[in-house]
Formats: sequence, structure tokens, C-alpha cells
Amino acid sequence: MELLDILASAPFWIAVLRVATPLVFGTLGVLLCERAGVLNLGIEGIMVAGAFGGWLAVYHGLPLWGGVAAAAAVGLAFGLLHGWLTVSLALSQHVAGLGVTMLATSLSYYAYRLGFASVSTPPTIVPFAPMRWMAEVPLLGPVLGPVFGEETALTLLALALVPLVAWLLYRTPLGLAVRMVGENPAAAEGQGIRVGAMRIGAVMAGSALMAVGGAFLTLSAFNAFFFNMINGRGWICVALVVFASWRPGRALAGALLFAAFDALQLRLQQSGASLPGLPALPYQLYLMLPYVLSILALVLVARRATYPQALMKPYRKGER
Repeated sequence: MELLDILASAPFWIAVLRVATPLVFGTLGVLLCERAGVLNLGIEGIMVAGAFGGWLAVYHGLPLWGGVAAAAAVGLAFGLLHGWLTVSLALSQHVAGLGVTMLATSLSYYAYRLGFASVSTPPTIVPFAPMRWMAEVPLLGPVLGPVFGEETALTLLALALVPLVAWLLYRTPLGLAVRMVGENPAAAEGQGIRVGAMRIGAVMAGSALMAVGGAFLTLSAFNAFFFNMINGRGWICVALVVFASWRPGRALAGALLFAAFDALQLRLQQSGASLPGLPALPYQLYLMLPYVLSILALVLVARRATYPQALMKPYRKGER
């Protein structure tokens, strides 16, 4: 069956990891924010700003890892703004997040038009190169070797961050403090934890990861910045956190699942194959496939999800 041939092919799994990488960065970023009790709907704009900031830094001469650091710095700045609005001023997290998204997106597009007003095509950079040497690593085997050999260092970084974030949240005092301010900030304050500082720090760290996820698109997946390149990935990350029940390992599984649906629909369109038991479908239905299946999975899982109890609840020092 042609569908099975697609699923068993190395190019399919290469595409899955490539599509999943920005989702992993973004989902981990949202997870950190929400574990501390703050909903960050600024992710879409922060990813746009990270994509632009990282690309612009490399375009003006910084090395690629310098571009990643620049994107993270942009994310930190917008995270600080979002934390100030939602934690210090206790404004609506929904409204503040949407405001940050519009601000970050508009500033990025304005800066691009201001700096490159006379160009007809987006300027390009030399992006991260695939790590083809990994295809020769014996431990990876004949299947994983070719797959990882076509990925870049940012994909490996995203995969490595999953166990790192899990260890941080569940095996360190810092992670316990982050989870406490997201579950019971009054109890955290009683233990001497500065709730406001902890929440703002978590939002800044999460926003930095979101921005690096955006930078992956301009520094690794592509070699230029163009409008609408984030294309709703930030909102997908928000949904994936719920699907994952706020756990890093499940977040990785959710990102890979969505990426697999996305890669599959593209290959079904290209090959003219169809899902088992179904006739050939219009391409618009294939475009809907990853979102419909993701919504279905979200509905099935979200009803049993246990969310942080203080999520979206402002807290002021001394309140009970």
C-alpha cells in the first residue's frame, strides 16, 4: 500500500522532525509559562519577532549561534513586557497576550519594511547545515542515521531540551518553586518564594524558547524572513500544551503527532495516494487533515487533563 510506503520512508520522518522542531520549542515555552500560572498568548508574535531578530542578526554579520542568542534576547524582552503586564499590573492575560502578539508582529514587519524597502525578494543568509556526519554514527543504525543526518543542530537542541525541562520541573528546587507558584501561590509565598519574580522569570524563559522556535524557521528550515511564515504555529503550541497535560514528554509526542499529520497530508497530495478505505480527496481536505486530527486528539485528551490550579489567576503579595 502506498500509504505504508510513505510512512516507512526516511524523507517522511526527516520532514516530521523538521516540522516538529519549532513546535517543540514553542510548546516547551508555553508549558513553562503556564506551569508558573501565566497564559502567554503572545507566542505567535514572539515567534515572529524571534524569526526576524535571529535572521537580522545573522544578516548583519553575527554567526548562526549568535542569531539564536539574538532571537532568545528578543524573546526575553517580550517576555519581560508580558510578565510586567500580567504579573506586576495583574492585567488580563488574554488581552495582554494578544496585545504582545500584535505588537511583536507589527514591529517586526515594520522594521523589515523600513530596513529593506528597496528589495524585491527577501535577502538570504547561509543557514545551519544538515549534520550529515550523523548518518555514519553506528549507534543510530541504518534508519535513524539518515534521518538525523538531514537535520540541523537546532533540531537536536529542541529534542535535548525536552528531558532537560522535565528534569528542571520535577527534579530541582527551582522547578518545584515554578510549579508551586502555578498551583498555590499563597503557599509558595509562605515558603519564602517571591511569586511575582518567579512568574516573570518563567515567562521570560518560556518566551525565549518561543523566539528560538521562530528563529529555527529563518536560520535552519529556510534562509530568509518573509511575512506570515509562522502561520499559526504559536496557536498550535498553546493547544499542544493542553494535549500534553502540561508535561514535557507528552508535549514532544504531541508535536511529533501534529508534524506527522502535516507531513502526511503534503505527501498524500503529491503522490495522489489516499487514506485506507477512502477515495482520492480534494487537496483542501488534505490541508485540513492535521488540524482536524489534532482537534480530535485534543478533545479526547483534554477532558482528563489536570491544569495548574492558579493558571490565569493574578496574585498580589499578602493576599489569601
